[in-house]
Amino acid sequence: MLGLILRRIGSTVIVMTVVALFVFAMLHLAPGDPAAVIAGDIATQEDIARIRAKLGLDRPIFEQFLLWLGQILTGDLGRSIFSDRPVVELIAQRMEPTLALATTTILFSVLVAVPLGILAAWRAGSWVDRLVMSFAVLGFSIPVFVFAYLLIILFAVNLKWLPVMGYVSFREDFIGFLRSIALPTVALGVTYIALIARITRASMLEVIHQDYIRTAHAKGLSLAPILFRHALKPASVPIVTTIGIGIALLIGGVVVTESVFAIPGIGRLTVDAILRRDYPIIQGVILIFSGIYVLINLVIDIIYTILDPRIRY
Repeated sequence: MLGLILRRIGSTVIVMTVVALFVFAMLHLAPGDPAAVIAGDIATQEDIARIRAKLGLDRPIFEQFLLWLGQILTGDLGRSIFSDRPVVELIAQRMEPTLALATTTILFSVLVAVPLGILAAWRAGSWVDRLVMSFAVLGFSIPVFVFAYLLIILFAVNLKWLPVMGYVSFREDFIGFLRSIALPTVALGVTYIALIARITRASMLEVIHQDYIRTAHAKGLSLAPILFRHALKPASVPIVTTIGIGIALLIGGVVVTESVFAIPGIGRLTVDAILRRDYPIIQGVILIFSGIYVLINLVIDIIYTILDPRIRY
């Protein structure tokens, strides 16, 4: 186990180095000049040159990369071009709404999707199975923003049960937090539920027809222990993989969802930074999310070996 963790950490360092190089090259080689954007339309060439020198954009690309990489290794993600505030501070201020939305979406999706997938596999071919799979196909086909607007119209505008937009911190008002996060969680979770439910059904179908499951039935075990104790664990490796992949979908979905519901999270910060070509913020957000995703993959690999000791790397 220790050897596995060390090997995975070593590969993680390599992956993050490649990601850093790619992010830097993608942003700095893209068309456009952030110095010209900052200077404005009436700026002279001297003004633009002075801003480029202040930002270090007049140096060779390789030198800019080394300086930027050195700052990252010390925990410095730079300063925002427009607000002149540390990127770490800006991201930290927006982290809570994004993490809250992602966490509630994951919990809600897993708690709903796994039982739905197990139920569909147990009742394979029945109307229950067809209903669950129809929901899965529909949920995976509808864009997040479309479903979000439908929820707003129904529960916020017509029924007036929940707020249309905004975010309330759980540290200030927990009930208000639940009310503000409910619609975004459901809107973002539908696609995730559809994905996990389909994989859970497929994995469970491969297991419930095995001989040891029939033996458990023959011994008189009740249905719940058979499905959740004897069948779910052998079928859980593809499910865990899907949950990990779904987290990548959440990263993209959070940006859209936060924009629709006016949640002041990292998603909206990223959109604003892209529109302004604020390189330090874009680079910092991508690196942080990439690091989180790589870390989650490491955790999933470790969970594999716990669920199935036969798996070795």
